[in-house]
Amino acid sequence: MPVAHGKGKLERARLPGAPAKGLLREAGAPEEINEGKYVYCVIKSERPLSFGLLGIGPEPSEVHTVHYKDIAAIVSNTPMVVLDPTRDNVLSHQRVNETVMQDHTVIPMSYGTVFKTDDDIMELLRSAYDAFTDVLNKMQDKFEFGLKVLWDRDEIIHEIESEDEDIRRLKGEISTQKGSTYFARMQYGRLIDAALQSKSERYVTEIFEALRNVSVASRSNKPIGDRMIMNAAFLVARSLEQAFDARVKDIGQRYDKLTFKFTGPWPPYNFVNIRLRLERAHN
Repeated sequence: MPVAHGKGKLERARLPGAPAKGLLREAGAPEEINEGKYVYCVIKSERPLSFGLLGIGPEPSEVHTVHYKDIAAIVSNTPMVVLDPTRDNVLSHQRVNETVMQDHTVIPMSYGTVFKTDDDIMELLRSAYDAFTDVLNKMQDKFEFGLKVLWDRDEIIHEIESEDEDIRRLKGEISTQKGSTYFARMQYGRLIDAALQSKSERYVTEIFEALRNVSVASRSNKPIGDRMIMNAAFLVARSLEQAFDARVKDIGQRYDKLTFKFTGPWPPYNFVNIRLRLERAHN
């Protein structure tokens, strides 16, 4: 639920997660049978587990485990049809991952990952056992948090104009000259763009630095739209979740001209990159 803290505008919400980067069999390929197995994530577990009627689809099915040695896939039965990424379907996918990650470290699977049988899933776990185990060990008790930072560009330009004498002078020339102001406008635009870039980079650097000692790792993604200056993911240890949360709120109070959108915890989508391909022995 969005909340505001102090001077800066800070919003924290729980949103549908982005797909992971695994490459597995996708739903929608023509199949001979009508029911398959939807895979949400992989965890460490030697004993059978059940998570209730949370499965994706119009009629929620039982979410349970399929095992190989000490790792397990979290699955539910699903029709072998294309699962459109509707809001309800994406939320169901994410809800299962959120439920499982309360007590387990998870490797999230891409939305729409479907296999024909339990045997296919066990073959996946067997063939990629070392990779899964290595990532599960590295991700043990760690979550992902998303942080997007936005600003009001016009407000920041006004601030720049008040701070920079050259920009202020050029603006005055443009507003008072009756003749051509082409060159003044060009110079003004270049100076404004450079100042915006510099100020944006300074803000982003300071925010990353402020969060460095309460996170394990971070990743910078491309900002979306003109207002966003930072689009980042942070890997945070379970033991540091409250400290990370408090630090983000503190940063939000410090930067009164920025809006912070804070989401999580999520499975470590941005920090897991397992590329898998299940070779079928029988088609």
